[in-house]
Amino acid sequence: MTAPAADFAELPLHPALGAVLARQGLTTPSPIQAATIPDAISGRDVLGRARTGSGKTLAFGLPLLTRLAGLRARPRRPLGMVLVPTRELAAQVADALTPYANALHLRTVIVVGGMSLGRQAERLRSGAEIVIATPGRLNDLVERGDCLLDEVTITVLDEADQMADMGFLPQVSSLLQATAPSGQRMLFSATLDGDVDRLVRRFLSNPVRHSVDPPAGSVVAMEHHLLHVESGDKDATTAWIGARDGRVIMFVKTKHRADRVARRLLAAGVTAAALHGGKSQPQRTRILDQFKSGAVNALIATDVAARGIHIDDLDLVVNVDPPNDAKDYLHRGGRTARAGRAGTVVTLVLAEERRETARLVAAAGVRAQSTTVRPEDAELARITGARTPSGTPATLPAPAPARAEPVRAARGSGSGRGRRRR
Repeated sequence: MTAPAADFAELPLHPALGAVLARQGLTTPSPIQAATIPDAISGRDVLGRARTGSGKTLAFGLPLLTRLAGLRARPRRPLGMVLVPTRELAAQVADALTPYANALHLRTVIVVGGMSLGRQAERLRSGAEIVIATPGRLNDLVERGDCLLDEVTITVLDEADQMADMGFLPQVSSLLQATAPSGQRMLFSATLDGDVDRLVRRFLSNPVRHSVDPPAGSVVAMEHHLLHVESGDKDATTAWIGARDGRVIMFVKTKHRADRVARRLLAAGVTAAALHGGKSQPQRTRILDQFKSGAVNALIATDVAARGIHIDDLDLVVNVDPPNDAKDYLHRGGRTARAGRAGTVVTLVLAEERRETARLVAAAGVRAQSTTVRPEDAELARITGARTPSGTPATLPAPAPARAEPVRAARGSGSGRGRRRR
């Protein structure tokens, strides 16, 4: 068995990509990249299991671009298709691949909901080699005749397990059936059971399998804490954590609760904003940009933000509301401890939630330390960096004047059919 490449120069990538990798400061492929790129470039169907943040985008993106180099798509007929579950992930994939696509003169288009359907149809009619899409909106465009998939020879399914969780599999199956029957398929997922396994057996042909992390690989560099709080202390505890010196993502169960928690934190003096499926795409993009820049310290999110979104140097995730299951716990926690860095995952637990939360964490394969805390406790500060909120209501920067939609791509989410909005 050939040892994995230790340098991108050892991989059979298109030569023009090497210069871009060098400009990006990338010389050594991640484990998932080293494992999958040679098989993907050879045309094999690939089944990859790796946690978010392990380099999956380039693991499928570089072979996709290498194999399509020199080709030109006809109007409405892309040659490569990348399906992702959320509009934010579509935008991130496009941003990550654009410098490499430009080097090979390959055109990409994002096809997602929340933005102009007509503009996306126009971009497809103009011709694009690669379409990066959420299943709902792409299915809309296919049904309208604005996009034909019969010349798609390379298909990538990224975060396949989340697409299954969100009810997208009927649309994914329909889209896959519309592609060239002999085309290459690559599927990446943190878990490969249930509906994802059925998708693999139906659409992938003798796939080569690569798994570079154990099933609980996303929790290796994390500390886990169950903080037992009194119901009357929960809001104050959340505010004290939000006032820490450093950004934090706080997860709640519903979009209405996200809005309420964000309002309470702002009133306590914490710069906070809610992120959920009820926000427009410009709002969601602005909120994420503010969080990444530090203008927002606490991002209050539903599970729509639990996968795919990459935030550099985030060291704390708080489950204000415990997640529904072990899979959601792992994906929420996966926003921290990325790229080998350490991180902490904290879950606030009320008395009536103790038994179920303990079962959930055990099912996730992690060991969590349990501590009873109150807002002003030194132990809460030690674990989370909690500080006394100022009590002076905080305000967020005013939105910048609206800009015209970029010609290269539009950002948004799937059309919502077959999808939960949270």
